[in-house]
Amino acid sequence: MALKTRDDYLNSLKSMRPNIYKFGELICNVTTHPATRRTVESHARAFDAAFNPETSEIFTAQSPFIKEPIHRFNSMMQSLDEMMYNSKFKRMMFRLTGSCTGGLCVGWNAQNVMWNVCKDMDDELGTSYQKRLKKWIVRAQQNGLVVAGALTDAKGDRSLKTSQQPDPDSNVRISEIRPDGIVIRGAKLMICGVAASNEIFLLPGGAYREEDKDYALACVVPRDIEGLTIVETRHPSDERELHDEGFDTLNTGITQAYLMFEDVFVPHERVFMCGEYKYTGRVIEYFTANYRACIGACVSGQGDVMVGAAALIARANGLSSKTFMDKLVQMAINNETTFGLGIGAMAMGRKGAAGSWIADSLLAHTNKVHVATLPYETKRLCQDIGGGIVETGCFPSYVDFTHPLYGPLVQKYVKAGREVSAETRARAARLVEWLTVGAGIPGCMHGGGSPDGARLVVRANTPFEKYADYARNLAGIDEPLLDPKK
Repeated sequence: MALKTRDDYLNSLKSMRPNIYKFGELICNVTTHPATRRTVESHARAFDAAFNPETSEIFTAQSPFIKEPIHRFNSMMQSLDEMMYNSKFKRMMFRLTGSCTGGLCVGWNAQNVMWNVCKDMDDELGTSYQKRLKKWIVRAQQNGLVVAGALTDAKGDRSLKTSQQPDPDSNVRISEIRPDGIVIRGAKLMICGVAASNEIFLLPGGAYREEDKDYALACVVPRDIEGLTIVETRHPSDERELHDEGFDTLNTGITQAYLMFEDVFVPHERVFMCGEYKYTGRVIEYFTANYRACIGACVSGQGDVMVGAAALIARANGLSSKTFMDKLVQMAINNETTFGLGIGAMAMGRKGAAGSWIADSLLAHTNKVHVATLPYETKRLCQDIGGGIVETGCFPSYVDFTHPLYGPLVQKYVKAGREVSAETRARAARLVEWLTVGAGIPGCMHGGGSPDGARLVVRANTPFEKYADYARNLAGIDEPLLDPKK
């Protein structure tokens, strides 16, 4: 059976070779260690949702390859409807976890993008990449694999091109091609959900030229492959999470990691691009269009939770949530703006050469610009409604809240609403804090790429002169109006 249970998933992680570090410690069991168990819990909830009648439609799909139900995050997106389920899935995951689940997102997008690009390469170059990719996709579907995706390289000096870097390992590269596979070196940074993933799908980090061909690489590796060292990054709420202090942090969360590849051998059957630099731009174009269309659902899902959390903290403070209805409505509008614009980008998209759906680049990148702004306004409004208890950081810890000597005094003065306990107010306050300034914050600004990069795509895809012609014709202007020469 391709649909795996929570226990199946957790056992698959327990069986993997430890290669993840944090605070100088090797994490032997990601399912129980305080630094990683919360992101694992977030991902595990997708497995629960696949068996819940209320959510199974979103969390499962029918595979065209193995002809049975599979987890949605392993599916092919070959129609507009299937593509829209990507957004429905992401929004629901945020509602269930309050946080990002990168292992259910980027690898899924990567396999669909490479399905199209592999077909292009096979048709034009006579390669057999799509056959390899299909074999891997079938295995991922049969085993319900959680697959992180990795694009962002260390990059090095931003003023220099990839092949000009003093350290060639600043970007992941092919250092050797063998009869049975390739050897790769370099680093991918700030990669979400790695600790909760079974495998990692690597894509090229940019559009490359011939001199950069060693960096034109797409492949999938097991998360615990020999030669890969993973370092989890620090979060603002790490101290609370590592001490596991009651309601001071949630049971869910996200982690990001540095992935450092030192002479890692990848067999050819797992390689889907090897030096074909002319196609790297296509990978970036397709991936960013789809990803930036869908990311609007991520922030809207967490925004949904913020609307609810703002209503709860208002009531815990002793006020009716209706007092803040204008602000709550604006939060909801922000959520629907990014979600709806992403759906619009999909609806204006098209099928790729191999059938996988590609969103419209102009609308998708416009959405990314809104994703880099509107969620912060939603967070500000959530803090505004909650008051100082959620925004100033001036709130005692769970240990102090429950201390036998002075805890009752703390609770006495935390209590506000007449029919609301001190603990309920504390939990609501901590949730708002977590969502707006803590580890619950998704990468709104730079997650999935920078907003300035998105603006460049909008600029490149907007026909300014054509729009000027529309205006000139309506105004009855016969002479051309061009920009003055310098």
